Amino acid sequence: MRILITNDDGIDAPGLEALRTAVGCLGGETVVVAPALPHSGCGHRVTTDRPLRVEAAGPNRYRVEGTPADCVRIALAHLVPDAGLVVSGINAGGNLGADVHHSGTVAAAREAALHGRPALAASHYHRRGSTIDWGRAAAWLADVLQEIDRSAAGPDWFWNVNFPDLASTHARPPVVECFVDPSPFALEYRQTDEGWHYHASYHERPRLAGSDVATCFGGAIAVSRLRVV
Repeated sequence: MRILITNDDGIDAPGLEALRTAVGCLGGETVVVAPALPHSGCGHRVTTDRPLRVEAAGPNRYRVEGTPADCVRIALAHLVPDAGLVVSGINAGGNLGADVHHSGTVAAAREAALHGRPALAASHYHRRGSTIDWGRAAAWLADVLQEIDRSAAGPDWFWNVNFPDLASTHARPPVVECFVDPSPFALEYRQTDEGWHYHASYHERPRLAGSDVATCFGGAIAVSRLRVV
């Protein structure tokens, strides 16, 4: 099996290297097709009004001057048309609840699922000022990839995985399948001389019991099935 991996933090992001390490547990051949620059928060934007420059960045490694969804589209069309699995991440920051609508990480997996490929997006929540242990994140994702049934999502679904922010000495948390929280973000802005800055706390966001937000913030690995449309 050939595995396509991508992200929205850019081809040089440490989370992408952690992802490459994690998917190694599945065997097969891994091909990286990732954005040249970060595109966090770009959602499912695609580029159709200009050419997409694609450059080889090493063996089985391509840099695309486009969005995460662009990367998946051009990969499945030309670079890795036989990809049997598409994995996006590991994002530096959570993609929980309403995040799934504006996340480039999630959009890449959704784009793959639109074309009938098993797909998974992975993200790592962390509080402001904390750091991510990428080696541990890779190990957690390898476990998840081997524990879940990647085909169970079906042709109209894909997986979204979020790792919690835990102390470095913490044992691997449980994997909990949960629903995506529909709660909207608080509409809190602060006016400055430059304009209005969003000011709400990500960690204090609204959440429903048993949702992906509550599960991840509670210290477990949140795994959710998302509909393609």
